[in-house]
Amino acid sequence: MPSELTVTAPPAHTAVDPGTPPPVRPSRSVLIALAAAWLIPAAAYPLHLAWLLPPLVLLATASLLRGGRTLLDRLLLGTLLLVGATTVAGLLFTVWPWGLHPVAVSGTALTALTLIAAATGRRPTLPRPNWTDLLPIIATAGAVGYLAQPWLRAGTLAGRLSLLALGEDNFRHVALVDAIGRLGGYVFLDPAGSRDHIVSVLVRYPQGWHLTTALLDTHLRSATGTPSGISSLTHYGWWCLATFGLLTLTLFWAAQRLPGPLHPLHRVVLTVVVGALVLGSQMPRLLIAGYPSEVLGLTLAVALTALVVRPLAGNREQLLLLAALLVGIGFTYYLFLPPAGLLVLGWLVAHRRELSQVRRTLLAVGLVTALLAPLPLLLGVLGDSQTEALDAKAGPELAEAWRALLGLTPIVLIALVIQARRADRAWRRHLAAVLVAVGFALAIALANILAGVQPAYYFMKGTHLATVLLVVGTAALVRLLPVPSDADRRDRIRAAAPPVLAAALAVLTVVTLCGLTGWRGSLLVVDKQSWTQLWVRRSVDKPPRVAQVCAAAYRRHPAQQGTVTVVLDRTAYRGYVESICLSALQATTAQTEPAIYLPVFEEPERTRRMLRETSGPIRLLISDPAARRRVDSLLTRYPELRSRVTTVPMIIKY
Repeated sequence: MPSELTVTAPPAHTAVDPGTPPPVRPSRSVLIALAAAWLIPAAAYPLHLAWLLPPLVLLATASLLRGGRTLLDRLLLGTLLLVGATTVAGLLFTVWPWGLHPVAVSGTALTALTLIAAATGRRPTLPRPNWTDLLPIIATAGAVGYLAQPWLRAGTLAGRLSLLALGEDNFRHVALVDAIGRLGGYVFLDPAGSRDHIVSVLVRYPQGWHLTTALLDTHLRSATGTPSGISSLTHYGWWCLATFGLLTLTLFWAAQRLPGPLHPLHRVVLTVVVGALVLGSQMPRLLIAGYPSEVLGLTLAVALTALVVRPLAGNREQLLLLAALLVGIGFTYYLFLPPAGLLVLGWLVAHRRELSQVRRTLLAVGLVTALLAPLPLLLGVLGDSQTEALDAKAGPELAEAWRALLGLTPIVLIALVIQARRADRAWRRHLAAVLVAVGFALAIALANILAGVQPAYYFMKGTHLATVLLVVGTAALVRLLPVPSDADRRDRIRAAAPPVLAAALAVLTVVTLCGLTGWRGSLLVVDKQSWTQLWVRRSVDKPPRVAQVCAAAYRRHPAQQGTVTVVLDRTAYRGYVESICLSALQATTAQTEPAIYLPVFEEPERTRRMLRETSGPIRLLISDPAARRRVDSLLTRYPELRSRVTTVPMIIKY
């Protein structure tokens, strides 16, 4: 293969100034790669094959990395690097004229990779597949396939809505992905221009997951913009599931990376233990309740911790990945940015001597990271006063946060302390990471107490970070199990029996305590069933009233230009969720905001304020006789409202 750069020597008779560097021109392979970087996307898009471009970019990225020993290492590191890079590139996508167009985005990405390869002299190469890669992949596929069952059964709009209605945040995330897809970039860069497309509370919400999802969706469909209505819900559900799958795979990968070389028996046990804790804890609730940003933030935080605990061999590549992960956390779920930044700072201090050899890279990467990572945090805190949410209340699931924290922390910490006596410093580093995460959650609890409120919503979020790092730390427990000793062939079965029995007992204990053996209960969740069981057994054949009303309203009453459409039901909260659902389907969240996001949830005061404070025409879809009587009474009391209020009765058999 020709070299990446070819130096041309001047003719023998030409006088050359010895101080002038020889001219340099790109090699033929670089020119071909640059042409292919645009020709391939340009050909794939009209053929509806743009969905092949993200895997191509991933393979190209992974092939230029040198960290990691296995193919899974390279592909996962490449994926996480691209996630972080995409959140930053979203700033460019927002201001350039092509938005999220697959040809422009993929062409630019492949061009950048080609130039990086030429500048560094790296040739694309990937490790051979290894059997150790199979366990995390098979386990992740099994967990995701199990969690996908409700979506596979939900064949109707009402059935899909019944799944999303389990967490009202789902509908807001659908609306934000839709707005970013239509506008072609981040909405926080143009708050005034985006106000006609998205509810104001989401304008400065961290949007890294939403932009990445909208971008991937344009490639999947080989079309710009985002799907609307039923398609938007379906796509959103599968992207949420894929994000949870990425978190699960990263947990398996980090847990097997922590202890270094593992006996096959330990590797199998660790896979089962991590999978049981993921499915038996409240982690699946993040999928059910509509927290995709937090799921991606946890994924990036786990990967960052894994790289701090067991760094890559190359300092430049390590710096680049840590920077991408920090920026990705800042743009997706910046609550985890302080503990993640503290872990990176600790690594920088511990490796200051080695990093002195790459001082220029350190300064450049550090400056860019310091400017970009806290950007969404500063916009949210200074622009929207989002720190007030630290006092937000939590429901009964708060008890599960305490259970996970108090149940896992002592056991895992003891095992990590035992392992920390080994020569491998990775155990001590992970012990420190767990202490940082647990301390961060307790610091939020202390801040709540000092503010005069009980530890609540964001304390629970902090415990999620501690929980995933504790799950990774179970590798220290598994490492304590015995392994079969070397023996003659005739004594091999006898020698292997005690370790195998110990491993089987450990697996059975963990799986049982996680409520995955049919035992009614789990030590990690409050209910008699785990969140996984509640989700998988969810009936979609008989959707709840909220889903049926929203589906009927969407089918029968399309959005009207210039008219605010809301749903009224017997209770204020039910009508509130139905209205959020309908506005997400009709992409009218900005227009309906004054009528939906009211500070009162008591009737008839809520309906009165809705009619009095909403300017312009308003259409009321009334799905309950009590709501009808409430509206008639208000219109009788305030006859001046009749000219702009339209009432539409809806009969819903439930």
